[in-house]
Amino acid sequence: MKFSDFKNHQTGFVEEICRNIFKEKSHSIKIKKEGLAVKNLMNIYNAALKLSSEKGFSAMSLRDLCRETGLSMGALYSYFSTKEDLLNIIQEQGQQFIGGIMKKYINEADKAEEKLRAAIRVHLYLSEIMPQWFIFFFMEARYMVKSEQKKAIASELATEQIFIDILEEGNRQEVFSIDDVTMTASVIKPLLQDWYLKRWKYTSRKIPVDAYADFIIQFIEKTLRR
Repeated sequence: MKFSDFKNHQTGFVEEICRNIFKEKSHSIKIKKEGLAVKNLMNIYNAALKLSSEKGFSAMSLRDLCRETGLSMGALYSYFSTKEDLLNIIQEQGQQFIGGIMKKYINEADKAEEKLRAAIRVHLYLSEIMPQWFIFFFMEARYMVKSEQKKAIASELATEQIFIDILEEGNRQEVFSIDDVTMTASVIKPLLQDWYLKRWKYTSRKIPVDAYADFIIQFIEKTLRR
């Protein structure tokens, strides 16, 4: 699998996320026309991530969001009641989307090494098509209130657990030889984060995401193999 193939199958991901938001939050969203609601949610979602990258979510005000989206304060309140509510929606739906896509590709593989390669590639490819979301949660987690920090930590651990499950399966299949599976999974995650947190470094070196994925897979497999 190459990034170009993956990207062709993941068009309209923001719309998909916002449509899921509408379906799951229909009891609290005051706009009942799905088409209009999804359109405005996409506008809000993109604007919130943009403003967060520029000034930080904690510094962003609802008036900032009004100016960026062109929506009135009343219109914003039709979709969420507080800024923290918006944070929860972005966090929850983004994680569901990423986790669902990763599991879809992982479940298509039979062997542990194939699952590991798929997990690495999909995580990197997703960070390439939705970098603002990945950076948002890495940068904003420290400023969240405790309840939201717990959710961010749970999200981080959920991704880590995907790798733990694959590595344990590799041990059972005797293709990997890992003494501490949890520690190994926790080390893999920073290697993937380096791609989107230090994107400038790889851009300046003209390293595409496929080349980075190939290197990380080769590097990890050499370490894990019996």
